Amino acid sequence: MSAFEQAQRDVKTLTQRPSNEDMLSLYAHFKQASAGDVSGSRPGMFDMINRAKYDAWAALKGMSKAAAEQAYIDKVNGLLKTHA
Repeated sequence: MSAFEQAQRDVKTLTQRPSNEDMLSLYAHFKQASAGDVSGSRPGMFDMINRAKYDAWAALKGMSKAAAEQAYIDKVNGLLKTHA
C-alpha cells in the first residue's frame, strides 16, 4: 500500500472534523493527485459548496501528481497530530 493510500485510510480515523479550510485542502489535493487538473465548468454562484471545492482544486492547476499526493499526506499527518 502506498503512503497516499494509507493517508486516505488514516484521515477516516480523525476524532474531530477538520476545519472547512482543511477539508478543502484535502479535497483539492486528493482530486489533483487522482484526476489531474480541474475539468468542467465552474459551478454557479448559488452552489457555494461545490464552487469552493472547484476553486480550491483549480488553484492547484499544474501541480504534479506526486506533489499533490505528498501535500495530501502531509496534511493528513498534520491533522492526525492535532485531531487524533
